[in-house]
Amino acid sequence: MQTLSKTQKSRERDRQRQLRKWQKQFGKRLQENKQKAPVKNRDASVQVRETWQVVEDMDFPRLSKLSLPGIEPPEDLLLCGKMEFYDKSYDRVTTKNERPLKRINRIFHKVTTTDDPIIRQLAKNQGNVFATDSILATLMCSTRSTYSWDIIVQRVGNKLFFDKRDESEFDLLTVSETANEPPQEEGASSINFPHNLALEATFINHNFSQQVLKMGDEKYEFDKPNPFAGEDDDSVVASVGYRYRKYNLGNDIELIVRCEHDAVMYGPNGDLQFINIKTLNEWDARYSGGVDWRSKLDIQRGAVLATELKNNSCKLSKWTICSLLSGSDQIKFGYVSRVHYRDSANHVILGTQQFKPTEFANQINLSMDNAWGILRCIIDTCMKLKEGKYLIMKDPNKSVIRIYDIPDNTFETDDEEEEEDDDEEEEEEDEPEA
Repeated sequence: MQTLSKTQKSRERDRQRQLRKWQKQFGKRLQENKQKAPVKNRDASVQVRETWQVVEDMDFPRLSKLSLPGIEPPEDLLLCGKMEFYDKSYDRVTTKNERPLKRINRIFHKVTTTDDPIIRQLAKNQGNVFATDSILATLMCSTRSTYSWDIIVQRVGNKLFFDKRDESEFDLLTVSETANEPPQEEGASSINFPHNLALEATFINHNFSQQVLKMGDEKYEFDKPNPFAGEDDDSVVASVGYRYRKYNLGNDIELIVRCEHDAVMYGPNGDLQFINIKTLNEWDARYSGGVDWRSKLDIQRGAVLATELKNNSCKLSKWTICSLLSGSDQIKFGYVSRVHYRDSANHVILGTQQFKPTEFANQINLSMDNAWGILRCIIDTCMKLKEGKYLIMKDPNKSVIRIYDIPDNTFETDDEEEEEDDDEEEEEEDEPEA
């Protein structure tokens, strides 16, 4: 029987000591994990009905490998709306001279594709795929999404129309969606309940995007007026410019998309620049990365932005794609925080930052070739389906998108059915007599 030498005994003691240390650490970790609230299953954005049939599954690993390079610059078909100029004094805001966020009472039109009178007109003689920039961005950034979302697809003849569902939460901005521990507070009355955080972020984004403009001063006007504003709405409609563009995706697919600019400003050389204005908001530093904006923003802005990129990867990617689709020259971010972390109604502006959309896309590893590849894959799949109505939905708890075949009258109200009947009657009246 062999005995261990002194050196071997010493090594064995060290190994045992290290093993006990690891066991102790692992035990602590187990205890911590027990104390942490378990991750709850998220709800689907819409309840799947028994009559719906799954016609296609698309998993994220497969989608993330797609690529469609060489998309040519788009053709502008129509320019509408009017925009105000950005107030550059907000570029000088810091944590030491913060400004209160004001409530700006203006109308934001979030009209879906088939309700847009200009898209309806364009669809008569050009294009075969129609959507808005926000709908396309959701599809193109789908592999970065965690929460459930849904988009309606209607195949009419050889045309596809992508729509958001009425009364959906499609236009609400998610908060900390891609964080390691997304918000999970119980109870709809809690200010940090995910839905309430989304409402707060959307409210902040709307107000900030108008407050930083030279309201009441000169405006930059496109050729055509805002298609969704009445004659008396001029003073209360938010600053916006619509750009209807046609992209050629190859294989006879012509995509017509309504894009948006939020404002205009003059560049360093006096050139006119179109910009998009978005807001990043701090709700509670303890739960959103542990980076306190008031102490870090002026001296370590990179660290603040890096945390936001990690926690809100999907939202930032969608904003970037919208800016790239519209051809905006700059995307401007505002940093807005609660006055007190328990008060979700009052906020202050702590600073701003701007990027060229192409440079920001590179910074966040957003590949437009992959984004176009995902979109083309979804379009090709839908083009192979028979005429009818379909629903694209991100699974609430898995990294997969499903396409459901749904009855034509799903989600429709009586008012919509009456409108469709009126449209059919108008078309019959327009037809020349034989």
